[in-house]
Amino acid sequence: MNALLRLSEAIDWLNEKIGRVANILVLLCCAISAGNAMMRYAFSYSSNGFLEIQWYMFTIIVLFGASYTLRRNEHVRVEIFYVCLSDRGQYWLDLIGTLVFLIPTCLLMVYLSWPFFMQSYIENEWSGNAGGLLRWPIKFATPAAFALLALQGLSEIIKRMAAIAGVIKLDVHYERPTQ
Repeated sequence: MNALLRLSEAIDWLNEKIGRVANILVLLCCAISAGNAMMRYAFSYSSNGFLEIQWYMFTIIVLFGASYTLRRNEHVRVEIFYVCLSDRGQYWLDLIGTLVFLIPTCLLMVYLSWPFFMQSYIENEWSGNAGGLLRWPIKFATPAAFALLALQGLSEIIKRMAAIAGVIKLDVHYERPTQ
């Protein structure tokens, strides 16, 4: 179990670092958007590349932020069941949900999105817009992000199994998002 917990810690560390990059991209996306608007209105200059890089960054924020959010135990839940359970019941619900829904869905998404990335990579696909960007790097984001989400799911499975076995104590406190 200790080797699995070390693997879980490594996965958590990786997704924590990727989540921090996604957080920084939010600021960069805002700066590029403001800069693009200023260039367009002040200097009558614009580029599709500026718009596309914002789309790319937003894609990365959302896709790679998913594993970071799971790592932080902040994904949306069906709380009508979750809050009524004991800690042990929550461990089991998380474990079953991750095994039955999260991991298979992530693996299916990796499997289905990989050919789109490969075709784009082989063809060295570029945007059809003037001044547009290379497309295959952003198409790689989908299978990569779902693979990272599956890895974080594996980490959560390991932690839940260890908690059920009494090896570790987890804080599964879920706070409902303010609306």
